[in-house]
Amino acid sequence: MRIFDAHRVLGPVPGDHVPSADVAGLLAELDHLGTDGAAVTPSHGLYGDPAHEHGAGPGSVPGHERLVPVPVILPAVPGAGWPDGPGAVVDAAPAMVRACPVRHRFALTGPVALRWWHELAVAAIPLALDASETGLDRVGALAAAVPELRILVLSPGYRCLRELAELLDAHPGIHVETGTLAAAGAVEWLARRSGAHRLVFGTGAPVWDDAGPRFQLDHLRLPAADVELIAAGSFEALRAGGRR
Repeated sequence: MRIFDAHRVLGPVPGDHVPSADVAGLLAELDHLGTDGAAVTPSHGLYGDPAHEHGAGPGSVPGHERLVPVPVILPAVPGAGWPDGPGAVVDAAPAMVRACPVRHRFALTGPVALRWWHELAVAAIPLALDASETGLDRVGALAAAVPELRILVLSPGYRCLRELAELLDAHPGIHVETGTLAAAGAVEWLARRSGAHRLVFGTGAPVWDDAGPRFQLDHLRLPAADVELIAAGSFEALRAGGRR
């Protein structure tokens, strides 16, 4: 079974005592956990200026066949965000992008950001949003405003299963990361209710634990086909979007 971690951070994390890993260290950790690949966001994009050290294009994760770069974008008027417009993102065609509306202080459903999301939706580029930072209400508002946009909800708490179920019912474009759904039977309940194709394996490491979610994946009480979807298939479908 192929296993892909759809949520990894590469680089130092402010205030975190876990040593930051370079690409070699990250690959070694993936090998240790029996994980084939990962979608990786550079930490400086999350915790600093998204444009810092990006160079020529979105993402500054060193190229490697097992790693999929996920750049952080900041949708704003030219000169106030990064990049200057959504066209640059579309041209770069990343597998997925991430945005931090609270940390980077922009309106997720403001007029400028909505223009970006519509263009990304047309280009079938999904957007990752952290549940604890963005809030599920804002995620739902964005999904309602741009229903064609595929959204991956990162790091949702197991205590919000009812809210997640409502979001999945109301918005077909929303997918949910499983790494922090740590309650017994939580992933199984959501998979049976909303479909395993809506659930994506991810850990959020090193901000979140990676060994626990990896262990959970091996012990899910679901049909093998559903586990394979969660392990890698759902993310592949999410990133392929309309470009398949």
